[in-house]
Parts: sequence; structure tokens; C-alpha cells
Amino acid sequence: MPTILVVDDSAPDRIRIGGLLKKLSNTNVVFASNGVEALEAIEDHVPDLVLTDLQMPEMDGLELVSTIKKDYRLIPVIILTGAGSETIAVEALQQGAASYVSKSRMVKDLIDIIDRVKSTAEAQSAQTRLMTYRMTRSVTEFCIENDPALISSLVSYLQEEVTRMRFCDETERLRVGIALDEAILNAYYHGNLEISSELREQDHEAYYKLAEERRHMEPYQNRRIYITSTLTPEKATYVVRDEGIGFDPGMLPDPSDPANLEKPCGRGVLLMKTFMDEVRFNEAGNEVTLVKHRSKSMGEDEDE
Repeated sequence: MPTILVVDDSAPDRIRIGGLLKKLSNTNVVFASNGVEALEAIEDHVPDLVLTDLQMPEMDGLELVSTIKKDYRLIPVIILTGAGSETIAVEALQQGAASYVSKSRMVKDLIDIIDRVKSTAEAQSAQTRLMTYRMTRSVTEFCIENDPALISSLVSYLQEEVTRMRFCDETERLRVGIALDEAILNAYYHGNLEISSELREQDHEAYYKLAEERRHMEPYQNRRIYITSTLTPEKATYVVRDEGIGFDPGMLPDPSDPANLEKPCGRGVLLMKTFMDEVRFNEAGNEVTLVKHRSKSMGEDEDE
């Protein structure tokens, strides 16, 4: 049975989070009130996912994220953000956290984000057990219709490519998967279906209902998402293009500004720019290029 470790020094918040996690079937939830207790819990039983607050006594969330990335690289960590923790949250993402959830939006977003991170992490764990192949260059191209199930499968496949190339460690493979997931979902929802993040902020259910309706309507249903993946020993380059009307990239909020962390329209860009080394939009705003350089810690095969 999967285990989620919840780390928060606020007893009311732990109760609130525990209540939300009851929606996840066949999931064991354990709790800790700070980073020190969390590491003790991990030593006793390694969880499948850690959900942690940032501002806590004894050991805060930032130090916990750093320690988990160092000692338990396969455990994905989702951080909880709130007013006053925006700067620390950006640093935590840079240190190795897989995603974040705003405490003010937990009811709407928590389960969805946990499901997405777990799905990506599980796919990554399975792929690390595959045999490693030598490859000097790999180019794959896809053209997919507006189907969320295909997006999940595609991200899993692209992670498999990274695994075969021994491109980066487990933590970075997960983060590449999260960035790709965000980029392709943006192409799906905001590009091809032309649905604004503001609707998701106002009415979570209406957002997904409209998406389901539009994927079967003209002109949206015939639009496609094009993805090109180019892997070399030095870097991975991903180009994601949709057939929507595009947007002005200059109007995007600065994702490095902690003040924008709570804004729904900047979430995907923040994660992409934090997890990838380069993120570029074309002038039309319907194509994004993501670049990840090979991790310096990944050396050549020992049998060379």
C-alpha cells in the first residue's frame, strides 16, 4: 500500500490535509511535525511521497527537501506554500522538490497534483530497472490529438529515453518529466483548447468540463500537439508546438518573482524554468523549447 508522509508543525493543517488525503484509495498516511521527525519516519519506513510545509521549527522544509534529495533520491517531495513562504518555495523547487501546492488552494489542487507527481514518479521508477543502452543521438517526433491519456503516456516514454541515455539522476529525471507534463498540458488546455487559467482559479470543475466539451468541438477537436525530442550525450532538447492562436510571451508573469507563486497562470512556466536549463517561446506563442544539459554527476559506463 502506498504511503504519503505529511510534514507540518500545525496540528489543524495536519488534520485538514489528512481529511483531503482520504480521497486517495488504498493509501497509508503518516504524519510528522517537523523535518527531524520526518527523517526519523523515513528511516522507519520509506514513503512513496512526502508532502511538506516549509516554515517549521528544528528543521524546516527547505532543509528537509535538500536532505531527501541527497539521501533518498527516489522519493518525490511536494511542498506546501503559503503567505510569507514564497521565496523559500522557489528555493525548495531549485533544491529538488517535484512540485508545490498552495495552502489556499489545497481543496481544489492537492489530489490532482499528488496524482500527477505519483504517476510520473512511478513511471520513472519502472524505467530505471530497464537495461541501459548506449546511444549517441536519439530523435523522436510525435503528433498527438487532444487526449490527456496520451499526454501521460508520452511523458512516460520521453522519460524512458532519458533513462536509456543515462542522462541524469533519478531526481532530475522526475523533474524533467514534470516540466514536460506542464509544457504539453499547457499546449493542450491553453493552446489548442484556448482555456484561460483564470477559469481554473474561479471554478475548478467548470475548467475541466469546458476542456472535455471543447476537445469534441470545432475548431478545437482537429488541432494537434507536435513534440520533438532530441537527445545527445550533452543535452536533451524538447520542442512542444500546438495549433492554437498563440499568445504574447512577453505578457507572462516573471516566474522567478516569489510574488507570482500564487498566480495560477504562472505555475507551468515556473516549474519549466526551475527544472530545465533553458526555456524559450517562439514569437507566435504556440511553441516552447525546453533544454536540459547532461548532469555532471552522470559519468560514462564503468565497462567502457
